[in-house]
Amino acid sequence: MVTGVLPLALEDATKTIQAFLLTGKEYVCLMALHGDVEEKRVREVIDEFVGDILQRPPVRAAVRRDVRKRRIYYIRDVEIDSREVLFRVGCQAGTYIRKLVYDVGEVLGVGAHMRELRRTRAGSFTEAESFSLYDLMQLSEASSDEKDAIARRMVKPMESAFEYVPRIYIRDSAVSSICHGAELAIPGVVRFSEGIVPKTSIALFTLKDELVALSKALMSSEQMLKEDHGIAAKTVRVIMPVETYPRLWKAKTVTVPAQS
Repeated sequence: MVTGVLPLALEDATKTIQAFLLTGKEYVCLMALHGDVEEKRVREVIDEFVGDILQRPPVRAAVRRDVRKRRIYYIRDVEIDSREVLFRVGCQAGTYIRKLVYDVGEVLGVGAHMRELRRTRAGSFTEAESFSLYDLMQLSEASSDEKDAIARRMVKPMESAFEYVPRIYIRDSAVSSICHGAELAIPGVVRFSEGIVPKTSIALFTLKDELVALSKALMSSEQMLKEDHGIAAKTVRVIMPVETYPRLWKAKTVTVPAQS
């Protein structure tokens, strides 16, 4: 009984699929309580789960069942009808809503389970912008003249997946070296998002808003402002084709004396 937004990546955009794992999600959930509880008490307990929480993934999960900290950004639009509770929740990626429901039931002392779940947002992709299988059928049956227009409406540039991912904009002169797997040095940085902290995943963009690579920050935003040298980020996955920007650096060779 789970429906809703499911971003799909095509061709080279499959390299960016991990970006979907970094961004927040929004769900509408129908929770079924196993006993009667006063409405005021239900609302109080639900509010207690907003903020940082600790979660152990459920038994039927595709990850290790280690306790993890996750953030619940908001729980709102709560509607209660007897033992059924409908609510909208915004949360950090990797949050298990069915475990959230279970924990709410435990605090209430009556138990609860998730009856239905609908994902209404995944990162920057919303339900309002989504397309159904019927839309895909329309695309497959369209004439050659109509197909291009329909496809352009349905398929978005891969950069659109990174609206909520922290980013660093780099100089044109640094693009080619990053495409060859080099680390990003401070002189190549033009501007960046606020709140970047070391070891977090970030995206590197050109000044034309083109995605270059996925990287891991080695400096915080504050450090990047202060430093005039050093490595700001380590390249993890190159997205842009190597020859998109001309190479402005020269390869150097070193002569080593022959061994007798």
